[in-house]
Amino acid sequence: MSSRFLHMLRHGETMLSADGTFCGEIDTDLSPEGYAQAERAAPLLTKLDLEAIFVSPLQRAQHTAAPLAKLTKLTPQLERDLREIGYGTWDGRKESEIKTTDADNYQRWVQDPAIHAPPGGESGYAIAARAIPVVERVLEAHKGNILLVSHKATIRVITCALLGLHIGRFRDRVACPTASLTSFEFGSRGPMLMRIGETVDNGMSYP
Repeated sequence: MSSRFLHMLRHGETMLSADGTFCGEIDTDLSPEGYAQAERAAPLLTKLDLEAIFVSPLQRAQHTAAPLAKLTKLTPQLERDLREIGYGTWDGRKESEIKTTDADNYQRWVQDPAIHAPPGGESGYAIAARAIPVVERVLEAHKGNILLVSHKATIRVITCALLGLHIGRFRDRVACPTASLTSFEFGSRGPMLMRIGETVDNGMSYP
């Protein structure tokens, strides 16, 4: 089995991600800095020798993928199950507020987000149940390098699953800044983590 890469790019900055607001299913756009991040990253991402790009349907992910798609001439394929965690009743509210107004649920979620979900939202296991089949399907369908353009929690959960880490540690073991790249090489021994949370500004490099 020859090796190939699965790359995961988090969308650029949004106005909500910049101020500590939970932003799951809210379809917010990129901030001006988020658009700039996407433009800065695109020329470097062309070096990944991609065969296909798959993207969350949320506009912040689609707009992050757009500059790269223009350069590579690849058409991003929408995958609904690459969307962000559903935050339920917390969506659009600041985490600092939730710590006080919904303290019990918040503490349960912080202690083990694999099994505890925000009220009306998704647990880590629920994210894994929809996102990992996407990974398996695209790897089966393509023999070259693949890019998934997705979201913070979803990329973190996928990373934990591929590494064999407890899904409940996705929030405190996996870094995923805005417009960052996380990459796995798939060879005869399975997935190997090659980079995590690299951005243009913190020294994004390529295999």
